[in-house]
Amino acid sequence: MDFLELCEKRYSCRNYLEKEVEKEKIEKCLEAARLAPSAVNAQPWRFIVIDDPELKKKVANETFDKLASFNKFSLKAQMLVVIVNENPVITSFLGRFAQGRDFSLIDSGIVASHFCLKATEEGLGTCILGYFNENNIKKILKIPRKKSISLIITVGYPADSPRKKIRKSIETLRKYNVYL
Repeated sequence: MDFLELCEKRYSCRNYLEKEVEKEKIEKCLEAARLAPSAVNAQPWRFIVIDDPELKKKVANETFDKLASFNKFSLKAQMLVVIVNENPVITSFLGRFAQGRDFSLIDSGIVASHFCLKATEEGLGTCILGYFNENNIKKILKIPRKKSISLIITVGYPADSPRKKIRKSIETLRKYNVYL
């Protein structure tokens, strides 16, 4: 499948089969993520792959609460991948100070996208989660206090077929040279 077909096929999977994900496939996804670009090549990420069922359940339970139960599906995922944001290198930090942007968070989105696209190619489903109780998860996973969690990716074999994507047309999104 070519790259655009891969992009078309990838979707946020929220229903998983009870089928174990092969470690080799996860390693390929992690390799694709490792190769992702980052601001000043800082590579400010670390990955925690959670495949232990009890630990996965503890972490998944921290991705939703009474007010926001939309991530409950994470309990059905076979694996979770936690993207930990490392302390940025000085050049990245200076860029954040000068530009008012946290480039490491942008980098985390890029690395998650690489992981998810490779997972799709491997026949896996993924969903990127940005809503979770960071402090509780850091305690569960023994993540140092000074580090932060950028994103969590649910991983497993999809139980459903991808639905047709609804996207805005390129004509409504694209401008050349100026915004107007």
